[in-house]
Amino acid sequence: MTTPKLGRLQRVPLRKAWKREDTGFTPWLAEAENIALLGETIGIELEVEQVEANVGPFRADIVCRDPHGDVVLIENQLEKTDHSHLGQTLTYAAGLKAKTVLWVAARFTEEHRAAVDWLNENTGEDLHFFGLEIELWRIGESDFAPKFNAVAKPNDWSKAVKESAQAGGSLSPAQQKYVQFWGVFLAEAEKRGLRYTPPAVVKTNWWNWGVGGKGCSLAARVSPSRGQVRVFVNVLNGAGRDTVYEALKADRDAIESELGTGLLWLESGKERNIAWDHEMPCDEPATWPSVSRWLLERLAQMEPVFRPRIQAIDL
Repeated sequence: MTTPKLGRLQRVPLRKAWKREDTGFTPWLAEAENIALLGETIGIELEVEQVEANVGPFRADIVCRDPHGDVVLIENQLEKTDHSHLGQTLTYAAGLKAKTVLWVAARFTEEHRAAVDWLNENTGEDLHFFGLEIELWRIGESDFAPKFNAVAKPNDWSKAVKESAQAGGSLSPAQQKYVQFWGVFLAEAEKRGLRYTPPAVVKTNWWNWGVGGKGCSLAARVSPSRGQVRVFVNVLNGAGRDTVYEALKADRDAIESELGTGLLWLESGKERNIAWDHEMPCDEPATWPSVSRWLLERLAQMEPVFRPRIQAIDL
């Protein structure tokens, strides 16, 4: 039996790929495949809105939107973190009213890692701060391969659920129930090796994720009073968004054939929904694991059917 020949990973200095942050690294990071890699690292789909965005007399490196339409600020540097970039990041976040802040650097000092942790611990649950280190690797003479590592991130879901449960009167009975339901959903997802990162503690009967940009999201919803659950593609109203919905609708037969079921194509108000409904009890905690499994299975079926189609649509 022959022993396979294995290569050796070699760390590459960042400056070998990018000489400057503003004209090299920032434009590279804003490219679709690279911003997608960053998004995968934190579990949030990102859609670039602007590069070198004006914030008063200053310029923020990259401004994105998450699947909820909230602002995500990215501030990057090719060296280790410093106080200057920390101040810039907070200034830009305030000016843009960002809900999520990503600080990307070659290396985080312990002091700045602690600063990001402190921000997550002492700001509201709708604000999220990430510290990410960027690395480059290669094997032999191969192309450089980027890797992002989250070294500081928001508190985990279980802590957020616990804090919400302890909030008592700040949540209505219905909100408390939804927080508990999505906690079960998340636990079922983790059993399958799936990562669904919440924007905050989910207090409503629906939760959505990005599915190819262009104002589209893939969502799950429970309706306890009706005994109904739904997984659906949501197309928000906006410039060119009717084009997205009509393009998908024109491919309706192929989409439904791939999924093996008919879908509801719903048009009302500012939204267009393409829904897969199912009748099943979802009011009692005993039903939540099976409800979560149904939702996860449908999400896994719909995502690869819709994502490439949405990404291929020209606006």
